[in-house]
Amino acid sequence: MNEVGEFEGSSRRRFLQFCSMSCIAAAGLTAGVRRAGAAEALNLYTWSAGVDTVRRQLAAFQKATGLAVNYNNLPFAQYREAMVTKFVGQAPIDALWVSDGWLPEWADAGWIAPIDSRPELMRYNADVQDFCVQSARYKGRQYGMTYYTDYMAFLYDAEILQKAGFSEPPATWDELVSQSLKIRQMGLSNYPLMLSMAHESWTIEFMSSLVFSHGGRFVDDSGHAVMDDPRHGAMSALQWVVDAVNKHRIVSPACVELGELNGFKAVASGNHAFALLPRYRIQALNDPRQSHVAGRIRHALMPAGPNGSHATVAWMRMHAMSAAAAGDKARAANAARLIEAFGGKFGGQYAFQKAMFLDTGTAFGVKSLFNDPEVRAAYEKYGDFAMFQKQQDLARRKDVIARWFGEWDEANSTAWQAAILGRSSVTDALKTAAAKWTELSRSA
Repeated sequence: MNEVGEFEGSSRRRFLQFCSMSCIAAAGLTAGVRRAGAAEALNLYTWSAGVDTVRRQLAAFQKATGLAVNYNNLPFAQYREAMVTKFVGQAPIDALWVSDGWLPEWADAGWIAPIDSRPELMRYNADVQDFCVQSARYKGRQYGMTYYTDYMAFLYDAEILQKAGFSEPPATWDELVSQSLKIRQMGLSNYPLMLSMAHESWTIEFMSSLVFSHGGRFVDDSGHAVMDDPRHGAMSALQWVVDAVNKHRIVSPACVELGELNGFKAVASGNHAFALLPRYRIQALNDPRQSHVAGRIRHALMPAGPNGSHATVAWMRMHAMSAAAAGDKARAANAARLIEAFGGKFGGQYAFQKAMFLDTGTAFGVKSLFNDPEVRAAYEKYGDFAMFQKQQDLARRKDVIARWFGEWDEANSTAWQAAILGRSSVTDALKTAAAKWTELSRSA
C-alpha cells in the first residue's frame, strides 16, 4: 500500500513546466500504448497495487460482459506524471484510478469527466462513507467511485501503558501529555509519542488529524484561509505540538526530520508508547515477522482537544472516467460498466473492495462491508474491528485540496517546522501559511 504515502501534488510552476515537456515527449511515450482495436477494447490504467486482485476481477468482468479490457499499471511514484503525459498526448484511456489530491487539477484540465449523470453509479452513494463521496466531488460535480480509503489513526502500546499503571489510553491531548510524562519518568520511553513532521506527502495528513481533533480547520467552506484564526484554525494544534517538543519533551525535536516510514519502524522497534500512523500500519505492527511489539499495539480514538472531538483525517482513491471516453456514448456506457464492477457491486456484491481488503488489507469506503462477517474475522486477527469502524465514521476529508496544494504545502510545512524548532512563533507561522494560501488562490 505504498501508494497512500506518495506525493499528492506539485507546485504549479513544476506542473506547467512538465506539461510543456510532455508535449514534446508524448509521441514517443504513447507509441507503446495498446490502442483500441477492432473489438474496441476498453483501456484501464491503475497504479501497481493489488495487481493480482485486479486481474481476477477483470477476468470475471470480461467473461460476464464480453467486453475486452487492456489493463495497464504503473508504479505509483511514476503514475501521476506518466498519466499527465498520456493525457497531453491523447493516448487512449477510458477508465483510470485517481487520487483525491489530483482531482482539481485533472478536472480543470478536462482530462476526466463527471459521472454524476449516470444513475447506475450514483445509486451507490447512499452506502458509501460521506467523506469518500465528498472527496470525489469538485465544483459541484462527482468524478469517481471509491477504490480505496483510509485514515490517520492513534495507536498505542498496551504493554507500556500497563507498566505505567494506565488501564485506558488517553481520551484527550491533555491526558496524552500527563500519561507521556509518567511513562518518560518511569524510563519506559524517552519520547513516548511518535510524531512524524518531516516534509513529505504524509505531512498534511499528520497536521490535519491534529487540527481536526482540536476543532480547527485550515480553510472554510468557501475555500478561504482560516488556519491563522485562533477561534477556528490550526493555532491550538500547532501550539500543542510546539509544547510537546519544547516544554513537555514527550516528542523528539528530531520529529521535523522523521518521515512516516521511519516513524513506523521506530514504533515497531518498541521505542514509543503512542503514535499517529496510517490505520493500515496496525497490521504490520502486530505481525511478529515485521515488528518487535507484535500483539501489543492497539487502536484508540484520536485524542480530542479542549474544543475539539475525536475527528481525524481520511484520504481516498477513486475509479474515474476519462473525458475522451465520456465523449463517446458507447464507450462511456462500457466504461461506466467497468467502473461499477470495481467501485460498486458485481455479481450482487462489492466484490473488488472486499477482495482488496482480504488480499492486501486495503480499506474500503462501503458502509455495509462493516457488516460482512468474513471482513470482520480477517481484521480481528490483528486489530479491533469495532474501533476501526468507529474512527472511520468520524473521519473527514482534507480541506486543502486545490490546484495549488503542492506549492502551499511546501510553505505550510516549512512554517510548522519553524515554529516547532523555535525559529518562529505559532502565530507568525500560521499567518505565513495563510498568506501563502490566499496568494496562490488569488493567482490560480
